[in-house]
Amino acid sequence: MSRAFRPLFVTVTWGAGGSTSSKSLELAEICQRQLGLTTCLHLTCTNMSKEVVDEALEECKALGIRNILALRGDPPRGDEYRLEGEPNGRDEQMQEEHGVEEFVWAADLVRYIRKMHGDYFCIGVAGYPEGHADESHPTNQDPRHDLPYLLEKVKLGADFIMTQLFYDEDAYIKYEQMVREYDGGVLKDIPIIPGLMPIQSYQILKRTTKLSHARLPADILGRLEGVKGDDDEVKRVGVDVIGEIVERIKAVKSNGPRGFHFYTLNLEKAVGFILERCHLIPLSTPSINTDDDSAIDDSHPSLPNGTEPSTLTNGTSSKQDARRRLSSRRRSSPHNHLTIDEPPTSPSLSTATTTHFEPSPATTLAISQGIGSLGREATWDDYPNGRFGDARSPAFGEIDGYGGPTLHVSPSTARQLWGLPTTKRDISTLFRRHVMGELDKLPWSEDGINEETSFIKEELKRLIEEKGYWSIASQPAVDGLPSADPIFGWGPKNGFVFQKAFVEFFISASDWQTVLRPRLSSPDVAADVSWYAGDSSGDFESSSDVLVGITTSNLVNSNTNPNGTATWSGHSHQDTRQEQQVNAVTWGVFPSKEILTPTIVEEVSFRAWCEEAFGIWAEWEAVYGSQQEHSRTKSLLRECREGYWLVNVICHRYREPGRLWEILLLG
Repeated sequence: MSRAFRPLFVTVTWGAGGSTSSKSLELAEICQRQLGLTTCLHLTCTNMSKEVVDEALEECKALGIRNILALRGDPPRGDEYRLEGEPNGRDEQMQEEHGVEEFVWAADLVRYIRKMHGDYFCIGVAGYPEGHADESHPTNQDPRHDLPYLLEKVKLGADFIMTQLFYDEDAYIKYEQMVREYDGGVLKDIPIIPGLMPIQSYQILKRTTKLSHARLPADILGRLEGVKGDDDEVKRVGVDVIGEIVERIKAVKSNGPRGFHFYTLNLEKAVGFILERCHLIPLSTPSINTDDDSAIDDSHPSLPNGTEPSTLTNGTSSKQDARRRLSSRRRSSPHNHLTIDEPPTSPSLSTATTTHFEPSPATTLAISQGIGSLGREATWDDYPNGRFGDARSPAFGEIDGYGGPTLHVSPSTARQLWGLPTTKRDISTLFRRHVMGELDKLPWSEDGINEETSFIKEELKRLIEEKGYWSIASQPAVDGLPSADPIFGWGPKNGFVFQKAFVEFFISASDWQTVLRPRLSSPDVAADVSWYAGDSSGDFESSSDVLVGITTSNLVNSNTNPNGTATWSGHSHQDTRQEQQVNAVTWGVFPSKEILTPTIVEEVSFRAWCEEAFGIWAEWEAVYGSQQEHSRTKSLLRECREGYWLVNVICHRYREPGRLWEILLLG
């Protein structure tokens, strides 16, 4: 797709902390070095130490990545709400050397990058056509309020503005004019790149606009309401909607070349249709070695900071005169060079070349439609699958815009929502209230329960009250309902959909090892279920371990419990285990299509989520700060984080909707 669509640049979002940040850098490396795509890395700064930011920037330099989108990230925690061992927000060395006390705002990150790295990086910052808001129910959300802060970021060294997604083109057009005219026109020439998210499904659109506080105009909502039960029709209407927005913005006079940034959700088909419809695919790909390539026109007057705006194409800077532009091949360290799959004939990577496939626009459209060998062999998905999807899929992942573990709410809102639990019974009450629809949010769920949960809420309530299993995700079994079903339906019309029941929950380590794990491994149950389990220390187990009879980790110790099943502990060795299980838990059969499986549960995605889920316990603990009156709550949450397991159980007998609950409740 990189060669078919020929994007000017790609952006890679940042996962803050843990393994997620390293995965962001790994993906950025693939884009920049292997695919030869100009890459812009998102970098958030709040609640992160200076050392983490320094490491990320140095890694970018090593990879030849010279474009950074500097973002604040989660709302900053005050000193009293920091995690144990986290910097206290008063880095004296940083304050003394750079005049910055801590990373509170994106402006702090822009300032720091310029101080430490000069003009090496081209820096972008966020713009909010409908105003910025921190909370789920924003008040006084007004783009005029943001303009002084935007100007500050530009004065500190920002080169371009990339906007939050929007669907109200009138709001964007007014915003662009507002920015251009602000403070006597001081921002009239800075590049502004509008951000657009193609509409992949009705539910994702509703969730996205809620999380981003983007207004959905009534006419767009009306067009989608009429087809919301047919995902294919939603996409078709969505292509029309985004295409119309693009064309209207293209018609607005601009001081430089007009570009667009698409939030793809890693799903390229709708983007392909939009690009083709709006004639946005260039006729040829600029050479990656051309010094004069620039993502944004650089023939603009100087801005207040004395620099000229542009992004850096494959390491090419247009900060100074074109003759002084040096690509990352010539200016960066030797391992910044573009690499290709085949080894070069010369030992020097700087001499390596590759031939680009240049498909015609018609071929590009065919690929997006899944036509031909390239279209059929593409790894992209038709339907976004959120967290419960294949981690190998480009569509895997959440779309909430946050990186790493987060509560999605401020400390004050968290305390208001969840109070001061001091016993496990208090925590059980929070989970029960959420399942019964009495509590809108939990730390692991920013939304209330969906309609299908009403079919199993009594079972979930019993799990919580009778067993002490704290459920955070679940679905009931479904056997061949029409794809137009108002609750369970999805995909094209005239199809049938199926679901296996599953449930994911926290369970105490003792109950897991002595009660539930033996039950799931027993002969009368094992064939009916698959399961995954992990804890905060990284220990991992799964039903496949039991099936092949192996231990996990460097381990040593297996114990036999009273019913004769073995128990294991430790970290898994991927090279000693059978091929990982992949469990399709939602699938559909549709006319003239192969069977579609948008939702699966498998090891890679579970392990990634497990790390984040236990990180959320720590985030919850952090909102109670260091006050003495909160000490019992903090101790309780820490005890849960360190003494519980996260378990996901899938029941394969989807034609017996009660089987999963029989296994869990009667065992």
